[in-house]
Amino acid sequence: MEVNKIKWLNFSGAFIDAKYVENVENYPIQNRTIVINPQASDAHLSEVPASIIPAFSSTILKDTMIQKAESLLLLEMLETNNIGNIISEQNWNLLGNLDNFPKDVPLWRSPKDEAGIVELDPYLMTKQSSTFHQKERFSVKINLWFAPSNSDCTIHNQHDFIELHTQIFGQGRMQKFKVKAFNSLYEDVLMSPGYTTSVPFCQVEENQKYVYPWHQYYADTDCIWLAIEYHPTKAS
Repeated sequence: MEVNKIKWLNFSGAFIDAKYVENVENYPIQNRTIVINPQASDAHLSEVPASIIPAFSSTILKDTMIQKAESLLLLEMLETNNIGNIISEQNWNLLGNLDNFPKDVPLWRSPKDEAGIVELDPYLMTKQSSTFHQKERFSVKINLWFAPSNSDCTIHNQHDFIELHTQIFGQGRMQKFKVKAFNSLYEDVLMSPGYTTSVPFCQVEENQKYVYPWHQYYADTDCIWLAIEYHPTKAS
């Protein structure tokens, strides 16, 4: 594979430049950029002393070089004034107009894109095991979300994939609940720009089944976050 193979993601626009880079070698980061490592291996910076981006985590980089990584997601904020206008960009939609979802919930989704294929052990990824089980192939699908301040984005527990979330703009939370009720909250994961929920919420079961607690995203301010979905391909 060619070195530093770049794919611009289909939700790039006037506010956010987003791309996926594979086979990363000595890749320069000039402007302030949220760098997400979607792989099971660490990414390495060319700094001394050594600096890494651990598997399934993210950071904010500027004026540095990434020495080595299997692949990376790079999101650079180009404009923050009137950030809510991002939902007017091409193919953004109110979720209630797309799915069986309440139309009174102010939650917008960008177009979805497929970044690439990764191979990983889902039991290691979810910390259900500390020893290797088996590698499986996953298609990494990604999209942005926007919600205005003080928004509950609906408690749910159904996904047929493993998901992570990265905060891009604003301050929000990923929340877990004992039942489908706001007063049953038992965990609040605070989300600031550049932070990724590196341990998925789900439990992996046989036949590529993923069991989630009741959970939701909550926007304290106007928020943009990235959903990173690992969709299983045919069983390995």
